[in-house]
Parts: sequence; structure tokens; C-alpha cells
Amino acid sequence: MKFDASQHRSTIIIDKDLSPGLAINAASVIGMSFGHTVENLVGPDMQSADAVNYPGVIYAPLPILLAPGAYIQELLSIAETDEEIYTMPFSALAQSCKTYDEYGERISAVSSNHIELVAIGLIGPKKKITRLTGNLGLYK
Repeated sequence: MKFDASQHRSTIIIDKDLSPGLAINAASVIGMSFGHTVENLVGPDMQSADAVNYPGVIYAPLPILLAPGAYIQELLSIAETDEEIYTMPFSALAQSCKTYDEYGERISAVSSNHIELVAIGLIGPKKKITRLTGNLGLYK
């Protein structure tokens, strides 16, 4: 996907029952993965007047919202059927692993309908993302 801030909206939705530490972890993992996989989401580096380099940041706001776990699963089901919406699901299974190898071993042994999501990132047309998330509260 190629992000266009004039047409797209991005958001991360976190399970409202996660502890603050796990919620921050989920949001940071999704944000890092977005930056790695979504073209044009992060802008170029900038420099201050005294030539100190500041790495590029996201072109548009990235609100972190709260929802019940069941709604996060529903969002994945809806978004997977829409080619215009890019999803980044994040599972409780991933959060429980100590290494990436452990994650790979464990996730490959379970069917996706048995994987509990604790967060999801969505990027897509502004109206579609707003329709799906406009009623959700901001993480505070």
C-alpha cells in the first residue's frame, strides 16, 4: 500500500482491557510494522536550524483508540474483505512470546480463528476508516 495523507487515514485500535504496558507495547509494534510495510507513511528526515537531524515522522495523525476485544476481531473480518483497507493485526500470542523464533513456531501451529487479537492497525480511505472507528474513544 502507498499512503497518501490527503486520501487515507491510519489508526490503531487497542483492546480496552489491556493493561497500559501491554497497550503501549501493542501500539508500538503496530506502528513499527506500519512504518516498515506502508510506503510513504513516514516522511523524510528534517534538520533544525543548527543542522541537527530529526528522523522522519508519520505524515498524518495516528490516533490510538479503544474497543472491546470482540470488536477488534470484527474489524479484522470487515477489513479483510475490503481491498482498500490495509490491516495490521496484533495477537495476544505475539505479546506472550520472548523471541521472534518462538512467535513463529507458536503461530504456525494454530489456526487463525483461534488467535486472540489484542490490537489492530487500519489504514485506508478516510471515510471507510471513520465509518469503522468513528464511535471509538481515544486512548488516554
